[in-house]
Amino acid sequence: MGRSRYKITQASQPHFITLTVVNWLPVFTRPETVNIIFNSLNYLSNEGLRIYAYVVLENHMHFILQSKQLDKSIARFKSFTARKLIDYLVENRAYTLIEQLAYYKKAHKKDRAYQFWQEGVHPELKSGEDMMRQKIEYIHYNPVKRGYVEKPEHWRYSSAQNYAGQAGLIQVDTHWN
Repeated sequence: MGRSRYKITQASQPHFITLTVVNWLPVFTRPETVNIIFNSLNYLSNEGLRIYAYVVLENHMHFILQSKQLDKSIARFKSFTARKLIDYLVENRAYTLIEQLAYYKKAHKKDRAYQFWQEGVHPELKSGEDMMRQKIEYIHYNPVKRGYVEKPEHWRYSSAQNYAGQAGLIQVDTHWN
């Protein structure tokens, strides 16, 4: 899971995590790249991953997730999406992004030509209703704070729609309390 002082302490409990594209490169600016993320999440949710909240921005994403082996679920997610996203960028001739993924690759990653995700996910255990509510609000207000939308539920790539009683793009477990 990367070289981080942050650890998943109780793998079967909900954790707030952040995934960031290496060097904060803006990859999630097209629906096709976000769909790769959602397809992977849907697959993993069929295998037991619980998604409580999410937001996908142009260069990073936040989640509250839970599974029996969260560290393995996240590793699978990062590995699969990195491969699919790099393939997409190559197929669509996004050469500037591809060159940057090669340039910012960590020196110890000798088994690959590119590095898509920054190492680590900065997991934070979320126990208790107040902590969950606080992190869900943080996740949903991220696009508002950036000035992209006026209301959280207006951001297409967020679970704020699910929490507002609307159909979201992916299934979210809103009954965590």
